[in-house]
Amino acid sequence: MLPPSQPPSLGRAATAEQKAPAMSEQHTPVPDDFPTWLAERGADAYALVRVGQPREPAGWRESQTPRAGVTGIARFGADLDRMTVQEVTQGRAETLRRWLQGDDGSGTLAIVTTESGRLAEHTPGDLAASLIRDPATDGARLTRQLADWLARRNAEAPQGLELGWIAAAAAWTCHMRALSSSPLPAVLALSMDGTGEQGDAVTELVTATSLRVADLLDRIGREYRPRAELVEDWHTLEPLAADVPELAATADHLLDQIALRDASAQQLRAVLEPDVADHLYDRSADGHVPNITSGALDEQRAAHLAQARETVRAYTAAAYAGRESQAQRIRDAFPAPARALTLTGPAAAWRQASATAQDALGDLAAQRAAAMAENGPDHVSDPELLHAQTAYLAARDGQLHLLHDALGRLAFPAEAPHAVPEELVPVVSAQTELRLIAAFGTLERAGQVLEGQISYQSRHPVPARRLDTSRPEADLLATARDALRNIGPAAAFTEEDVRIRVQEAMARSGAVAAPARAVLPAHDEAHRQARAADPSTPGFHR
Repeated sequence: MLPPSQPPSLGRAATAEQKAPAMSEQHTPVPDDFPTWLAERGADAYALVRVGQPREPAGWRESQTPRAGVTGIARFGADLDRMTVQEVTQGRAETLRRWLQGDDGSGTLAIVTTESGRLAEHTPGDLAASLIRDPATDGARLTRQLADWLARRNAEAPQGLELGWIAAAAAWTCHMRALSSSPLPAVLALSMDGTGEQGDAVTELVTATSLRVADLLDRIGREYRPRAELVEDWHTLEPLAADVPELAATADHLLDQIALRDASAQQLRAVLEPDVADHLYDRSADGHVPNITSGALDEQRAAHLAQARETVRAYTAAAYAGRESQAQRIRDAFPAPARALTLTGPAAAWRQASATAQDALGDLAAQRAAAMAENGPDHVSDPELLHAQTAYLAARDGQLHLLHDALGRLAFPAEAPHAVPEELVPVVSAQTELRLIAAFGTLERAGQVLEGQISYQSRHPVPARRLDTSRPEADLLATARDALRNIGPAAAFTEEDVRIRVQEAMARSGAVAAPARAVLPAHDEAHRQARAADPSTPGFHR
């Protein structure tokens, strides 16, 4: 997305209330039992809180449809550590006034209360709609406050009549839809008076933009939407999201839904995502909605997961925005591995010893069974989704084999055969390193994944389902990690290098050798070894 535009310095007037000072940053620590703490502040107490980004991305299968203008901090299982209390206000009118002054366009300021012992999130439109129905409300003052906020959102958008009012109209729909889908005529007229702009064209532009965005948001939650419709909505929303951050999560959600229906995007996902099946099983072991605050994914794999999500989004955006050459380069950089026809010895040994590997295989089998169920709704309602799922499952099967084969070579190293000629010993010893690069991208990333998994398996308290496996699993992963640390720099061997060395070994044993060729110089850089050995090897930073 394009970087946020700078607020205009010329061409727009602003009232004193429009330029109200930013809300003070108190950074109040969130109490352990925040809903109870807030309830103790009074029956009419509201909290204005800033909500940060999630510490780990939601999985593709568990991503919830975002609501524009709602942070989701009150959803069951939300991580309250993302929340910073700005201030506690009393009553709807004061809370709305302070939100209108404190909104900075980032979409991170939320209004929360406690209802029946649980946290509830309200939009400013909820409060405005309630106030406007209250006979005791000062209607003129409320109209002025809403108009000043709308004018400020217009002023902080890019210069120019059309861009500014489009952004302001979209922001109104995100936050004030409970009051009205488009700005109330009195609010819009007063807002235009404050900016010195008049005309039916502005009114028509704001109203049409608001209604178009409202209609698009209505479609977001529908099931079994065709990919073409999702692409059309994303094309509409993506330019707006650059200037209206409240729409960014919705635009990303549309991009994810498009990717779930694109076979190439799902193959890319299968290659790039780390194995987090152990974490997924832990979160769903009790059969209820997972509480992500009690067992967050380790930092290393969370970072890799986020990078994979962003890479898939970058590919999808390029593919459906007409940048086919860019999309092709991403596909070429991370080709999908073929499904292994036979299980290698190292992979079999790792799967037999590793509980996390067994989790990954069980999760893949469950996904395959769900996708191929004859009575599954996707067979009839969304064939594009089914096709992409099939592509993902095949590529993920191949990727898991690469991962398990590489880890098995670390944990259960085989002695070099005594009959191997001296010229071929470096070739044999380099295979473990090349397999690791094929599976993880680089040796550094392999080390990060192992460190993350060891940290995750060593946490306390240990979930009931892992009481008997966590310690052995951590020990097994530590063995693989220690073996990885002992891998030294090795030579890079192309197919031509290997052929020449084989010919030399045969010549010494009496076989007829081909004309001698100069041996290429060795390279220590790990991922160049993988590229030289096999141009189709998947990996990062190629």
